[in-house]
Amino acid sequence: MATEKRSLETEPGIEKTETDAGICPENQYSGNSGNEIVRFENLTREFNGKRAVDGINLSVREGEFFGFLGPNGAGKSTTINMAVGLLRPTSGRIRIFDKDPYEEPLKVKASIGVVPEEPSLYERLTGLEALTFSGRIYGLDPGTVKGRARDLLRWLELEEAAGTLIVDYSRGMKRKLSLGSALIHRPRLLFLDEPFTGIDPIALKNIKEVLKKMVAEGMTIFFSSHIMELVERLCTRIAILHRGQLFAVGTLTEMRQSLGLPESATLEDVFIRTVGETAHDGKASWLTS
Repeated sequence: MATEKRSLETEPGIEKTETDAGICPENQYSGNSGNEIVRFENLTREFNGKRAVDGINLSVREGEFFGFLGPNGAGKSTTINMAVGLLRPTSGRIRIFDKDPYEEPLKVKASIGVVPEEPSLYERLTGLEALTFSGRIYGLDPGTVKGRARDLLRWLELEEAAGTLIVDYSRGMKRKLSLGSALIHRPRLLFLDEPFTGIDPIALKNIKEVLKKMVAEGMTIFFSSHIMELVERLCTRIAILHRGQLFAVGTLTEMRQSLGLPESATLEDVFIRTVGETAHDGKASWLTS
């Protein structure tokens, strides 16, 4: 299929003007560092009588880069979907900025950004159109949207594909555009569900640097990933979810101490010890015999 590309001549927000503002021109995250902004109380979700999330109690404070770990099927994406208002809990209580995302959805969603596990994008829009649409949905004025969309495209290394339909984007490009759409309104709280799959190392380095800067300025990030090294490097506090239940919450140092592991132990060591499984558990032993 031939790639369809729309002329940038008629598209707003992609002029080659110089700016030093980037996407973090000012600190809009001012507040009292440490305020609790995410809270789950006995959060439960069942599917056909089976509990995917089983009575989670958890809080996340303002300014944290919070890691949310667990094996496949642990309930991480289900938890995030409930937190952002996409999936109603079977029981329990959620508070985002002390508001219920189901009773006050517009107030909650105006202050959060979400990068889902599988990007959901309007594929017959161009990248620039998608960012413009997202910005306008969040109530930004046209001039602000124009400047931020330009900056995001440059930062995410999508500038050359700004006029290309999303249907022709690679998986990694879609991931980056989904992140841009989640950030264009400068949310106070960002949910990232396996956000870096398919993103090349150079772009990933740039993304990590900006996310760390945003957290330093007061943004809170709730980050779910299977990449232990990334979580260990980025996150200030971590929760480990297994079979729908929280097995551990704390800093890496606290987890090492609680398990009696040395300071040299990695997050992967902590994770494997916590969920009670090892890489060699005897399953399909014929593969290595």
